[in-house]
Amino acid sequence: MTEYLFAADDACRDAPSRLGARTPRTRRYVMTPPEFFAVEYAINPWMDVATPVDRHIAARQWESLYETYLRLGHLVELVRPEAGLPDMVYAANGGFVAGDTAVLARFKFAERAPESVAYAAWMQERGYRAAPTLHVNEGQGDLLLVGEMVLAGYGFRTDIRAHAEIAQLLRMPVISLELVDPRFYHLDTALAVLDDTTIAYYPPAFSEAAQGQLRALFPDAILVGSADAYVLGLNAVSDGLHVVYPSGAMGFADQLRDAGFEPVGVDLSELLKGGGSIKCCTLEVHP
Repeated sequence: MTEYLFAADDACRDAPSRLGARTPRTRRYVMTPPEFFAVEYAINPWMDVATPVDRHIAARQWESLYETYLRLGHLVELVRPEAGLPDMVYAANGGFVAGDTAVLARFKFAERAPESVAYAAWMQERGYRAAPTLHVNEGQGDLLLVGEMVLAGYGFRTDIRAHAEIAQLLRMPVISLELVDPRFYHLDTALAVLDDTTIAYYPPAFSEAAQGQLRALFPDAILVGSADAYVLGLNAVSDGLHVVYPSGAMGFADQLRDAGFEPVGVDLSELLKGGGSIKCCTLEVHP
């Protein structure tokens, strides 16, 4: 595996885009290399312990994502992987960081519970006010910041009772959205935040009530079709202009271009075997 930098250089991309309508903003991300990645158990429909995993391919694909963020001018910090935690590569589940507050993850499954300790240590070492929840929350897997509010998924992993705790900790509104299709077990598998006012999502992943909430809040949202959703195409990361997305979601890429974004495809097909892709591997630290 290559030797990783911990931050990009000063080649920031804060200038207005050539399209004039979209402006990127330098982001700060946290990632964990897939040194111990494997599918040793099945806790979501994507995982099959009988399907071989090539750790070398997974590492190359992860490195491509890491290098993409640096090329786009973003800051990337690393949390060291730990043996016995094959899902630790999915850094987004490590918590939710905004301002001076870090909401610590509380995992549903025992297999992933020790990950929260590793990510909590990283957050506390950097001086964040680390706050646990009484109820299960799986970090940015189910908690996505849009402007001045948090969209929060529930139904499979995060307990809806944690949403009120998180709203109090972050001092911002939290909008509860019910997920109903087990293939989209986390919010970040069915919804992507593109900028402070724009999202894309896959309607069938949500209950009728949640779809109504999303239509009311985001009438101009990009609605993604099944072909792209089924390759976790919405598990994407945006800086306001560039949208780093799973390269198999070609229809979604066309929709992004039509909306004035610049799609940047990255192949994470090996990591998809664990039920995650671009966003799952990326914990954003919000200012």
